[in-house]
Amino acid sequence: MLENLNRFERGIYFVLLVMLAGVILIAVIELGIILIESLLIDFTFRLNNEEILNIFGFFLLILIGIELMETIKAYLTKNELHFEIIILLAIIAVSRKIILLDPFSSSSPSDSGYLVGLGVIIIALGGCYYLIKKAGISK
Repeated sequence: MLENLNRFERGIYFVLLVMLAGVILIAVIELGIILIESLLIDFTFRLNNEEILNIFGFFLLILIGIELMETIKAYLTKNELHFEIIILLAIIAVSRKIILLDPFSSSSPSDSGYLVGLGVIIIALGGCYYLIKKAGISK
């Protein structure tokens, strides 16, 4: 019974890995289309703040997807979780949130409590990463 459950779980992880690879491929194609439209079709070669943030967002989203694929792949091959990769994934995700904050937008969350919360999260994740590296834990 447990063997069947483990096979089912591994099958679900494999399906998720394939679907995530498809999403990443579509995101890379969409990023390429955005870059071509922004740089080659418009001959002014000038991107405004919103377009630059959109492009950075796509790059970081693709990077998050690749790291998530790496985590799933490590679990499928070695049947273990790599905490270092998971912490790095969280750091990248929070960093993406901070990078994509538009300081010029009136609808951006410029509340000081929100920014302090993001700072505390970054410090906590940095501390976790430091402790994992110092302890030599790779899984």
